[in-house]
Amino acid sequence: MKKQIICINWGTRYGPRFINRLYAMVARNITPPFSFTCFTDSDQGVRPEVDCQPLPPLDFTMPKNTKGKWPKARLWSKTLGTLTGPVLFLDLDLVITGNLDEFFSYGDPDQVILARNPAKPFERVGQTSVFRFPVGKLYPLQERFLADPQAVADEYRYEQRFVTRNAPGGVELFPHRWVQHFRYQCMPTFPLNLALEPRLPAGAKIVIFPGGVLPEHAIRGGWAGREGWGLGQHLRGVTDRHHDGSRWRYLRHYIKPTKWVEDAWRE
Repeated sequence: MKKQIICINWGTRYGPRFINRLYAMVARNITPPFSFTCFTDSDQGVRPEVDCQPLPPLDFTMPKNTKGKWPKARLWSKTLGTLTGPVLFLDLDLVITGNLDEFFSYGDPDQVILARNPAKPFERVGQTSVFRFPVGKLYPLQERFLADPQAVADEYRYEQRFVTRNAPGGVELFPHRWVQHFRYQCMPTFPLNLALEPRLPAGAKIVIFPGGVLPEHAIRGGWAGREGWGLGQHLRGVTDRHHDGSRWRYLRHYIKPTKWVEDAWRE
């Protein structure tokens, strides 16, 4: 199977810093040849090895007050630029920690295969931070979504649940060890998170960062919005009325600076 990696970028939240790091991580962890395509609204500052192609056009009103990355619906088009056949989609904010070759040889090339979602352990739902699909296979989902984006978002809440439940021919899931969730599967539980660095689980090839915490937060320690805080500063902040959520939630949201993330998330 031809190794085709894709990602998507819109707006200014991520941009070239994340695109370039993702390319570098892929290049260090894959057996050539491979291609790396970014569908983006701007190629400014992106390294020349990345094939930047325009965002697939969509004419719809973004669902409001609904979780999930619904702009990923662009990936469900009949065509994706110049690409054909199976493609492996990677979120811009993940960290690659192992070889990617098996993501292309696993399962049938015509299958839609997603990472497992550890946030929903009692529901068989995939995680679209990492998923492989043949170009055009998900077009029926796009047609249904575009007919009433808000109704689909209200029913399914997350685009990954919509894909899991409705992909033509059903979905397969990658082996659970391959893709790990940083907050759920790497961070020690409270109070161990105050003393121990997050671990890299054995067999992990990719670590994903949903929920607002980014690799740079893990590198610096602290938490999103207070990255770089030492433990003493974090503990002193527990009485601050302005912190988000309960004191319990605040205390368990502390990350020791994580060296293995720093080693992986670089150009």
